[in-house]
Amino acid sequence: MMHSSLFVFDIETVPDIDVLPQLTGETAPDPETGRKMLEEYHLEITSGRNGFPRQPFHKVVAISFLRATIQRDGDLEMYEIEELRSGGELSSEEKDLVNGFFAYCGKLYPRLVSFNGRGFDLPVLKYRAMKHGVTARWLHQATNKWENYTSRYAPNWHCDLAEVLSDYGASARTKMNEVCAALDLPGKTGVDGSKVSDMYDNGEIDAIRRYCETDVLNTYLLYLRHALHTGLTDHDGYNHAINLTVGWLEERAGDVPAYQEFLDAWRVSSGGSFNVL
Repeated sequence: MMHSSLFVFDIETVPDIDVLPQLTGETAPDPETGRKMLEEYHLEITSGRNGFPRQPFHKVVAISFLRATIQRDGDLEMYEIEELRSGGELSSEEKDLVNGFFAYCGKLYPRLVSFNGRGFDLPVLKYRAMKHGVTARWLHQATNKWENYTSRYAPNWHCDLAEVLSDYGASARTKMNEVCAALDLPGKTGVDGSKVSDMYDNGEIDAIRRYCETDVLNTYLLYLRHALHTGLTDHDGYNHAINLTVGWLEERAGDVPAYQEFLDAWRVSSGGSFNVL
């Protein structure tokens, strides 16, 4: 399939402590205690190895994405950013966020791009979709065994950079922030995932969304570098996409401080030169 757009996405979650009564038979007196109880449950079932909640036990609080058009010149692709935003409104319920994600992608049939999206983001979204009765037929349809969204080795359909860059586990899997540091890209600016639960408790949904959007930006920049390396695009195409992205951010940085912080960090990390010569 010749996809006409990229859909670069990331989600933010908090532990779903509403499962505790059915899962453990206990009720949490407050969110902080509930998260600790869920952590202890996971430490117990993993013999102390990992207290991070598994995918079904995450509540989605933000879904952010960047959509870019794919233009073609022979075998080469060129990318132009069309929008960067978070789904829903500040007051949107989880069901609306999840339904919006699957409905939007079901209309576009884009090439999905993520960092660990196959390992975390999509499984969480699928579990929460099943919880809320959300249909996503498009995600599970297949033209053949290899060309579909659920095939692990079909980066034209879903390019999970964490998998692709590690050769699907043949080499060590790295964190996105580590890859960004190695490639002189900005990486995380200001917030990290460990702070999301506290921000959610404090009603800082907009700040969570902006943080998630900058993660999406980092993922997009990594994808552009990957596309250059693999020959999907060339140096002219890469630099053109970068210049469009810089211009897009500069137009909106005055209204969105997180975008200005990202641009400032990018200038520092790149030594003042966004392009690859």
